[in-house]
Amino acid sequence: MNRDATTATAVGNDIQLGGFLEFEKPLRRIQHDILEMEREHRVGGHDLSQEVRQQKSRLRSTMKRLYKNLTPWETVLVARHPKRPLVPDYIRMICRDFCELHGDRIFGDDRAIITGLARIGGHKVMLIGHNKGRDIKERVTCNFGCAHPEGYRKALARMKFAEKFGLPVVCLIDTQGAYPGVGSEERGIAHAIAINLKEMSRLRTPIVCVVIGEGGSGGALGIGVGDRVAMMQNSFYSVISPEGCAAILWKTAEKRKHAAEALELTAKALRRLDIVDEIIPEPTGGAHRDPQAAADNLEKYLIETLGEVTRKKTDTLLAKRYDRIRNLGSFYTEPTPTKSKPARAVTVGRRSVSRSSRLRARVASTDRVSA
Repeated sequence: MNRDATTATAVGNDIQLGGFLEFEKPLRRIQHDILEMEREHRVGGHDLSQEVRQQKSRLRSTMKRLYKNLTPWETVLVARHPKRPLVPDYIRMICRDFCELHGDRIFGDDRAIITGLARIGGHKVMLIGHNKGRDIKERVTCNFGCAHPEGYRKALARMKFAEKFGLPVVCLIDTQGAYPGVGSEERGIAHAIAINLKEMSRLRTPIVCVVIGEGGSGGALGIGVGDRVAMMQNSFYSVISPEGCAAILWKTAEKRKHAAEALELTAKALRRLDIVDEIIPEPTGGAHRDPQAAADNLEKYLIETLGEVTRKKTDTLLAKRYDRIRNLGSFYTEPTPTKSKPARAVTVGRRSVSRSSRLRARVASTDRVSA
């Protein structure tokens, strides 16, 4: 079974009738009671408006409680919800004058990645994003959002276009990963992603990246290097899918919940580790329950962030981007206690001394000794 089918099966097993996820069983029962009361009101003429209001209030409070403390695996399920807004939905809700640009000028037009000119607020931007597709036919056409090499080359061509005309780049990430098929490998998928990483790190125009759903492996990184990287509240970002991780470590996808916890893939975990810069809030119950509210939050973040990064000089922007990449992430160690100094936690990351800084200092001191 291929990766797309495995993921689809896992998600399908956790989605119940009415679009409720497995952990949303209490919501399903309350919703069923509300529908029964409303039907009784229509058919029998009984006034149950007070009871309906009480149940709706109970539904909202239960939903808020459930979504306040999602487990990593539950976050994965919400990010994969079939009704969750996709890149075309956000384009429709937050962009004006969108003009799609096709093709990579080498092989073809990969429908798994959308590129085009757009206006977001008062900013003219080059918008790039993954497209999973909504129905079966569109998903097959878009390869379930898993891009081929030509998709990443198309994205890079649009970035170079934006650089030439001084347009900021906005990347919306939502993919399981790059397509791992034979044709994709033959046309150099790893090389295409590597080239994008290199070129995005030194592109002379602002780049803002947002994970809106799934952020899977190199497929996400291929358009994920930027001056600002944010995540929607119920999205995830990981080097591998929980199912793939479980299959490697435990030889079975049944351990996917344990893998999701070990991967630290949620927005809260990655913000704590300094991998992402900001978490964009979603309406209670996830973006799929109120797409317009989710789009409004995303638009607000993009407008504010574009205003910040576009005011910076290009050289300053590149220097800060380089520094961000070199000092990406944080981790903690406990030094061995000594008599003279008590043991203390040392943070290594963007807010403290980086490994690269220490290495440069060591090299410089070696050069002075040699001289």
